[in-house]
Amino acid sequence: MATMKSVRTGPVGEIEVVDVERPVPGPKDALLRIRACGICGTDTFFLHLGGTPMGPGGSMVPLPLGHEPAGEIVATGAEVTGLKVGDRVVVNPQGVPSGIIGCGGAHGAMSEYLLIENAEPGTNLSVFPDTVPFDVAALNEPMAVARHCVNRSGAGPTDKVVVFGAGPIGLGATIWLKLRGVQHVVVVDVLPERLETALAVGADAVVDSATDDLTAVLTELHGQAANALGQPRPGTDIYIDAAGAPAVFQATVDNARWGAKLVMVAVQKKSDAIDLGGMLRSELTLIASQGYPTEIFEVTPELVEHHERFAKLISHRVPFTDVEHAFGLALTPGAAEKIVVTFDDQDRFDDRDTFDGQD
Repeated sequence: MATMKSVRTGPVGEIEVVDVERPVPGPKDALLRIRACGICGTDTFFLHLGGTPMGPGGSMVPLPLGHEPAGEIVATGAEVTGLKVGDRVVVNPQGVPSGIIGCGGAHGAMSEYLLIENAEPGTNLSVFPDTVPFDVAALNEPMAVARHCVNRSGAGPTDKVVVFGAGPIGLGATIWLKLRGVQHVVVVDVLPERLETALAVGADAVVDSATDDLTAVLTELHGQAANALGQPRPGTDIYIDAAGAPAVFQATVDNARWGAKLVMVAVQKKSDAIDLGGMLRSELTLIASQGYPTEIFEVTPELVEHHERFAKLISHRVPFTDVEHAFGLALTPGAAEKIVVTFDDQDRFDDRDTFDGQD
């Protein structure tokens, strides 16, 4: 039996690197050799839980991690069409029948190999050219999340937008906003190094909310408007919450002009610190953004075209041999912006012939 190394949740706050059986593709499947995989906040969420509550009585069971992979096809089933060995691909983690990859399904992408069941280009795999490094290609999934957020906002060229949170989703949203010609984008965060990255990827201005007067800066940048009661407010049209802090939601309520929109892409925790009644004063529209219903491969051609710009989002590239350190960084607030785990170029799979689904 051939084995591979795979990362799963361990005790609370820890990962385990385990040897598991290497998957063998069936007639309709493809086997990928993973070359890069990003770490997401969802991964750290499962680590804080110590697994997933799917055991007897809701007990925690280990969860395979990783849902932001890029890799190359090393074997295909006999019935697979449109894909071939050697293709470099990104993955739709929600496109396989055994559950979402790395988020409760049978397989995690933080592994040496990944099985893609019912492999089909445009459905669960998309091919990208060798001009794009694997680590940048691994941004495809989070950039699809950011793209859906921007699509939900309906932002157009004349809009003035504020993005709260200069993490990967917020910065991805900033890039998509500017690529679609949005007039002015401000990024707000409390970490100066993240704000520097925001400017590097195209933000028109940044605000350090730990030291700057947000209302005064936005009024200076976006002009003065008013809420439904005629009270002065910045002329910002759209607010995007990619931070998930109650203070962000409340800051939007406090600053929103009449008819402004708030797009919530970050996960909000329950809080009594938010004055929802204040939304009446501006007729603020709240729009929720979840996942990527259509965007997972819509973003791929633009990620390819602008890959050098998106590469600026990666703060740490950590080899799989040091994956414990990578997750340690991810679990430390403020220690890293975007971490991508990279896998070496060693050919770990010699049988590159078409599989017939038999061992």
